[in-house]
Amino acid sequence: MRRDPTWKRQSSEPTCSTSMAETESMDVAEPPAPGEAPKSGARPADRHGLLKHSREFLDFFWDIAKPQQETRLEATEKLLEYLRARPEGSSELKYSLKRLITGLGVGRETARPCYSLALAQLLQAFEDIPLCSILQQIREKYDLQKVKKGMVRPALFGNLFGVLALFQSGRLVKDSEALMQSVKLLQVLGQHYSHLQEQPQKALVDILSQVPEATLQEVLPKVLKPDLNSVLGSPEHLELFLLAQQKVPKKLEKLMGPVNLFSDESVPRLVTVLKTAATSAKKERKLPAVALDLLRLALQEDSFPRFWMEVVEQGLLKQQCWPASYLCFRLLGAALPLLSKEQLQLVMQGDLIRHYGAHMVTAKLPSQFKFAPEMNEYVGAFLKGCRDDPERQLALVVGFTSVTNQGLPIVPTFWRVMQFLSPPALKGYVAWLRDMFLQPNLDSLVDFSTNNQKKAQDALFHGPERAVFRLRKWIIFRLVSIVDNLHAEKEEALIEEVARFCFFHSFFETKKPTSQIPETEQHFSHPLDSRTREVVGSAFFSLLQTLSTQFRQGPGQTQDGQPWTYHLVRFADLLLSHSRNVVPLVAFTTQQRQAWDRTLKTLKELEAQSSEAKATAFQHLLLLVGIHLFKSPTESCDLLGDIQTCIKKSLGEKPRRTRSKATNLQEPPWVEVLVEILLALLAQPSHLMRQVARSVFGHICSHLTPRALQLILDVLNPEESQDEDDNVVITDASEQQLLGDAEDESSDDGEDKGNEDSESEEEESNDEESDEEDRDGDVDQGFREQLRAVLQAGKALGGTDGEDDDELGDEAMMALDKNLASLFAEQKLRIQARRDEKNKLQKEKALRRGFQIRVLDLIEVLVTKQPENPLVLEVLEPLLHIIRHSMRTSSTKQEQDLLHKTARIFMHHLCRSRRYCRSVGDRVETLCTQLERLVQQAGRQADSSVCLYYFNASLYLLRVLKGNAVAKSACKAQKKEKAGADAGTQPRGPEAASCLDLSLVTPIYSSALSSFLTKRSSPLTAPMFLSLFSRHPMLCKNLLPIVVEHVASHTRPRHQAQACLLLQKTLPTRELRLCFKDPEWKQLLDQILAKVTETLRTLGEAETKSGRQKELSSLELLNVLFRNIHHEKLTMDLTTVLGVLQSQQPRLQQGLQQGAHSAGSSRLYDLYWQAMKFLGVQRPKSEKDAKEVPQARPSPVSMKRKKKGFLPESKKRKKRKSEGATQEEAAKPAAAGGDQPPSTGKRQRKRKRKGPAQSQAHGLPASKSPTPDPPATSPSSPAKTPEPQKKTRKLSQVSRATPESPEEPAAKKRQKNLPQKGVSGKSPQSALPRRKARLSLAGRSPSLLQSGAKKKGQLRKAKKL
Repeated sequence: MRRDPTWKRQSSEPTCSTSMAETESMDVAEPPAPGEAPKSGARPADRHGLLKHSREFLDFFWDIAKPQQETRLEATEKLLEYLRARPEGSSELKYSLKRLITGLGVGRETARPCYSLALAQLLQAFEDIPLCSILQQIREKYDLQKVKKGMVRPALFGNLFGVLALFQSGRLVKDSEALMQSVKLLQVLGQHYSHLQEQPQKALVDILSQVPEATLQEVLPKVLKPDLNSVLGSPEHLELFLLAQQKVPKKLEKLMGPVNLFSDESVPRLVTVLKTAATSAKKERKLPAVALDLLRLALQEDSFPRFWMEVVEQGLLKQQCWPASYLCFRLLGAALPLLSKEQLQLVMQGDLIRHYGAHMVTAKLPSQFKFAPEMNEYVGAFLKGCRDDPERQLALVVGFTSVTNQGLPIVPTFWRVMQFLSPPALKGYVAWLRDMFLQPNLDSLVDFSTNNQKKAQDALFHGPERAVFRLRKWIIFRLVSIVDNLHAEKEEALIEEVARFCFFHSFFETKKPTSQIPETEQHFSHPLDSRTREVVGSAFFSLLQTLSTQFRQGPGQTQDGQPWTYHLVRFADLLLSHSRNVVPLVAFTTQQRQAWDRTLKTLKELEAQSSEAKATAFQHLLLLVGIHLFKSPTESCDLLGDIQTCIKKSLGEKPRRTRSKATNLQEPPWVEVLVEILLALLAQPSHLMRQVARSVFGHICSHLTPRALQLILDVLNPEESQDEDDNVVITDASEQQLLGDAEDESSDDGEDKGNEDSESEEEESNDEESDEEDRDGDVDQGFREQLRAVLQAGKALGGTDGEDDDELGDEAMMALDKNLASLFAEQKLRIQARRDEKNKLQKEKALRRGFQIRVLDLIEVLVTKQPENPLVLEVLEPLLHIIRHSMRTSSTKQEQDLLHKTARIFMHHLCRSRRYCRSVGDRVETLCTQLERLVQQAGRQADSSVCLYYFNASLYLLRVLKGNAVAKSACKAQKKEKAGADAGTQPRGPEAASCLDLSLVTPIYSSALSSFLTKRSSPLTAPMFLSLFSRHPMLCKNLLPIVVEHVASHTRPRHQAQACLLLQKTLPTRELRLCFKDPEWKQLLDQILAKVTETLRTLGEAETKSGRQKELSSLELLNVLFRNIHHEKLTMDLTTVLGVLQSQQPRLQQGLQQGAHSAGSSRLYDLYWQAMKFLGVQRPKSEKDAKEVPQARPSPVSMKRKKKGFLPESKKRKKRKSEGATQEEAAKPAAAGGDQPPSTGKRQRKRKRKGPAQSQAHGLPASKSPTPDPPATSPSSPAKTPEPQKKTRKLSQVSRATPESPEEPAAKKRQKNLPQKGVSGKSPQSALPRRKARLSLAGRSPSLLQSGAKKKGQLRKAKKL
């Protein structure tokens, strides 16, 4: 039942502003919405029996009228389910029908179709309801004769939507009586055009299109007038006529006689009707059905040429109306599947397709409507639907390609619909493109010019040569894009044909045709000029890149396993062998021909070793450079010789190495030569060269030498690349711009923009302003002096008062003007020269940066494939140098790309790699020196982000030193030197046998750490040292004294806070604890505790942000120390800390009450009491819950005032229960102790659960666990922590010094009868309060509030134990 309405209200329906009050004046009105109270005195109570129905049932009708489609459909389904569950003829069904009929004429426009759809689905579900009775109710409800004048419009819409509901139910076409009554009603509604416009007639056509032929024959005389003028009066009448012509032609002929809609008299009226239909469908952007029916009728009557030429092209197209033009475009797209090959050629050669081409060229602005995507859908659907008819496919594609703007086709070179071409059609299309390239037939093209092009027509500029060049340029790129779109490898013949065609016409020309080379038999009607050959050459290398990376058999391989470049090299050798028939454009010298022959010989040798990956990479490199021999013979010839030498040495390196060293001492290694070759290839802005260089370097990077790596690093050095000229010549990327869209050239003169003149004027004014600024900026003192000298020579400057400017004669003025003109002309030339030099430098800089980005590929390959190579360590500082330099000058996007790529290689591929160099050898001292240099440079940076890279580099070197084992001889020497040293200070585990010498590394980082904790603005940050401490705990052990010293030193508060933070994050780590023995660890904690205690003496006195941060960090560190003491079960004197904290309590409380820095003060206060809790002092209840208790139970009066609406019964019951419970619980504490504040039940339940567990943990039964009293010790007594006795004892086992209570004498008497386990002998504190403190703090919750009598009873039970 979930379906959308088949008929929607047309967009041309007038808006309705009828209010709800007007509709309620009718017989049956909508009931009020849920929650709305009826107005007093409006009508009698329950007039329509609404109280009989449930609220859920009535809500269905409100949901049906909502604008959300999902809500409407869901409400309709629920209504139908509800009615199906009721007995037949129930009151709910009658009410539903009455309510839905009432909704058909409501004042809300969006609600009418909703009620109509719901009524249709209801009638579809209950087929026993007669349609005639429903139609009668609708007519009675919305009787046009009885309705008031102000309610005519809702009544009209009620009738219309009622008929539509009957039709949508699917039963109207089966009920002839209801059908005839509906048709009559629609005819009556059609007379009210001012309100309903053409909607009744459209509904009539929709209904009659579904009825059987017999019924249509019966109804047709009543709805169609036998008059041609009436038929051509509106699109609806014409559509009804066309429907009858299609379904009952004999009855129509009997009714109207023979009718020719395409006669000379009918054609103008057809044009008017179609224009009206186009205007009505303007907002919907779809093809009117009447236009498509006319097209089918024209095809059926063999009148298609007349219809297309006179009605469409000479009629609608001449209206100068865009809706009519869009109707023609849509009609063209919809007609494609219906036309034959000849008819396709007819429509693709007329004025309509030319008009569509002009629209394609001129619709460039974002705000303009573009029909191209819609046309692409039409063409794609046509090509998919006629795969078995390649001739029609070819005719359509050729037709769209023939539409050109001054020689340039309107369709893009990459057209997605080309993927739907069948192989025969694709082959034919490639042949047509090839023939059009060889012999351009401009007369067969549908060429046009835009209005702006016609205004600026220049015969010299817009000649046939330009059109031929634009056409050939587009064709060659279309051929390349066809190969790009081939998703299967079975089209090798087509690919080879395109590749041979591009290669031949790029570098060769025919001298004498021969049958052995088909390309020589191709003749040109217009000779190829050099500019066209450059375009073809660029397209060829783009095609070569596609062939090298796209297909599945391998990187650029054919089915025989050979790469495409190999086939092209063989084809080139074939061409060179036929010197009588073919000659290259650039003739080879003897040396170049010898290099070519040696290349072929080397390729055969590599083919024998094709199983090796290195041989395959060298073969690919040799083939690519061999093909480039035809493009740049001089450079490629030298490269070929060097590559062949390197290949022979690399493949036969081991047996020939000794002799080559003895004979050629000055000859560089083959790796260095090959690296220089790869750098030369990377200097060319070719993506294919970039891929080949990466592949080859990946195979030779294992043989890399320091000198070869230095060649790469020299290119990446930003300072040397600016100051010195590189040996590698960087070519411009202007040739690569030819690989863009072929429409770029037409953008200057092919776009019909309305604001073109204004834009050009604005550009000229902007250029003039910039020129003036440049002139003002370039004026130097020398020019000023020259200008002054010229003016003084011409006596133009005012001298004494007696001299007058009028004394200059005409000749003097002319001479002065001439001198000034020459002076300013020279200045203009100087300014232009400076500007050109500046542009040249910027262009060279951009080329250099692009070259560096490509060279970074080699570094990425090295650190990715050879991370264990010792040469990787030489890359660290150059990469850091690039990052530091780019951070300062990353103003352009190219600089940012260089920075991002360098940072990615450094962090992800180098520092975070799992593999690293493990063969340092004798370079340990060098690495230590480099480490020291990196740490020092990190501290000297101005930016913390750059400092982070340097610090990470030092951590990487530490990792390398730690992961490399010391040689045996060196290991023995180290043992002898350090035999007398303390064994506890030496590293243990893996660090003992590694190259990491802590005696050398510790001073380096200690100076950096001291600088971080003393300097006002240091680029070093705490996370850097935390990373160092977590990775190297032994080094952290040596550096901790510096951190501890700065906790309470007389430095800035910010530095003290940083020191506390470092200790806070470092002390809990397990790795650091393993580096200390127990006495050392306890001594360290004592030192830290003493420093923190000294810092806490000024707690609460901070006024600055850094001071408050220091206090927070100090308390956090103190809590970490307490947790560590508890975990280690250490015995330490905490009396001093307790005294200091207790002395600061009033100050903290005062600061909290004053509200100064409330967030920081509350946090500081919480940390303070957290520390006091560790010491056995509980936070006072009145302080902690002072604000919570009043808010726990709001008064009933306030609740009644805030009550709005109603609550569910479940919530009401819970509230009554909770109120009774809270009253009972509030009475219990009052009976137990009147001065104790009440606590919540949840907290009491937690304490009840934790109480037995705590008592059992200490060896006491749950029922006999003693209840703790307030601690009764003096602050002056020393607090000692007991020795650990059990593993289950928690932090509560640490003794705490608390204020003395009045019950202290009684507690001292009772302590004789209690066990003394775990109590230090030096402590005068009683054992019972200690145990009570342990019990109260074990669960980390406040002690239970109990009366004094209950406490005494529990103490007596504890004595018996």
